[in-house]
Amino acid sequence: MISGEDTTIFTDYLAALGVKHTKGYSDMKFRTMPFQTMFGMKKLLESYGVESCGIELGESASIEQIPVPFIAQLSNGYVIVSDVSGGMATYLSQSQVEKVDCERLRRAMTGRVLVASPSDNAGEPEYESHRFTEVANRAKKWVLLAACLALFVYAFVSNGVYRHLSTALLALIDVAGLYVTWLLVQKSAHIKNRHADAVCSVVEAGGCDDILSTTASKFFGIFGWSEVGFAYFSVSLLCLLMFPQCIGALALCNVLCLPFSFWSVWYQRFKAKTWCTLCLCVQSMLWLLFFCYLGGGWLKYAWPVGIDFVVLCATYLAVMLGLNAIMPLLDRNNKD
Repeated sequence: MISGEDTTIFTDYLAALGVKHTKGYSDMKFRTMPFQTMFGMKKLLESYGVESCGIELGESASIEQIPVPFIAQLSNGYVIVSDVSGGMATYLSQSQVEKVDCERLRRAMTGRVLVASPSDNAGEPEYESHRFTEVANRAKKWVLLAACLALFVYAFVSNGVYRHLSTALLALIDVAGLYVTWLLVQKSAHIKNRHADAVCSVVEAGGCDDILSTTASKFFGIFGWSEVGFAYFSVSLLCLLMFPQCIGALALCNVLCLPFSFWSVWYQRFKAKTWCTLCLCVQSMLWLLFFCYLGGGWLKYAWPVGIDFVVLCATYLAVMLGLNAIMPLLDRNNKD
């Protein structure tokens, strides 16, 4: 299959050629091709006004003689060679830029390459319509973010969360925890996210993936800890913003979660022998929340335990069950 994890090689090649295109439509056209081969690529390029031809290189042929950018077939896939100069070749593999010695790349190639030459009016069919749809879809995310921010500010001010430093910090930590656990949810669902990858590599590269692949990443073997964390921070944030009078129940729930942080660190250090940066961030935030509850004097409102604590726990469970139900739909591995 000639495609990367998110963007297909066809879309990457159009970008390298400078041909007008939209990612969504171009990726869709490539992924729905009956045969994802160089010949299929050639026929698809023709529909974009791009002429191309396949070349079979001889054993003594040099890649420095081939006009860039071109697609080269390797024994394990395809790459887009974008520059060859000074004995070095720059190529794109699964949307990642790499640089290697020309001879080394030539030895890895099968000898088959695809060279394209776009015409002056080359471009995606109905490009303007597709572009409008793409921009509109991107705008939806920003509109959603703006709406959530507006609701956050409204509840933060109208319910007086800002009046006490501890409650203001609680809200901000919950927001940070929600973001981190959302990255964990994406990791658990095998959704590629460069921000999650960047954070995970801070302490130990690949540590997050290693931890999330263990049986210990499941609560009772059913719920992923990423789901538990996302449910905890999302419900805690909403409860604090909408029902600040239930802060005692929130404080009690936080205290009950703290023993898990000791187990998590112990498991990573002695059992898994690897570190999950995102997991460590979650444990740190649980303790930051605890110190905010403690510093603000809110722990004293945790007793006696009332109906608000029971309702809060039920809400945590409901959100956790809902997320657990949709996780199989989010999991990219289930779509392969």
